[in-house]
Amino acid sequence: MIDIVFLDAGETILRPHPSFEELFSATAGARGYKITAREVSDVRERIAPHLVDLAAEDDDSEPVVTARGTSVSATESRSFWTHLYGSFLDELGIVDDALAGALYEVFSSAASYKLYDDVLPALHDITAAGHRLGLISNFERWLEDMLVELEVGGVFDVAVISGIEGVEKPDPGIYELALERAGADAAAAVHVGDSVGLDIEPAGAVGMHTVLLDRAGRYTSVAVPAGATIASLGELPDILDRL
Repeated sequence: MIDIVFLDAGETILRPHPSFEELFSATAGARGYKITAREVSDVRERIAPHLVDLAAEDDDSEPVVTARGTSVSATESRSFWTHLYGSFLDELGIVDDALAGALYEVFSSAASYKLYDDVLPALHDITAAGHRLGLISNFERWLEDMLVELEVGGVFDVAVISGIEGVEKPDPGIYELALERAGADAAAAVHVGDSVGLDIEPAGAVGMHTVLLDRAGRYTSVAVPAGATIASLGELPDILDRL
């Protein structure tokens, strides 16, 4: 019997609005650069389909996958994200540190995000079935206030946010902390997220059930660890019924 369902935040329940690509294009346009959303999308698919996958480059200038230092402090967050936006700009032939900083400010504003359309119906169905709700997210501490602005701040019985706790995915400690706060056994908990490396593998390693939310079909040709895969949160209640 499933007691609690934990959800990731970014790209799981909320997203940049109207989209990452459109916000990027508009921010660049405000500084005089003509960049289309399509061009930004092409760069994203080339270097960072999952935005947190690009944190640094090795000696061969290849992307290095890491989840460290993205949100545990304001300084580390700014360093990580301005590096990433700078990498996008390099690919677009633009050298402008101030623009990378402007992009950081835009994507650090609650006004730039909204819930996916399937979130509120899914949350209703999950709680109506008798499950508690939790949140486990690699996000800066301002996520807490943004959830209130998005009118879901009081929905989660437990919210573990890396920028507040000082521990990030894929460290299993963040999942163990969430389970401890919830007073839940791992075997009676589910974690739903959009990343195999940050959500599915570490949550599974501590004994939780896992559900990969693959909205964009990024994992169709990738081996996914045991657990369900869905394309919409609307599919989640049926999955829970079978666990």
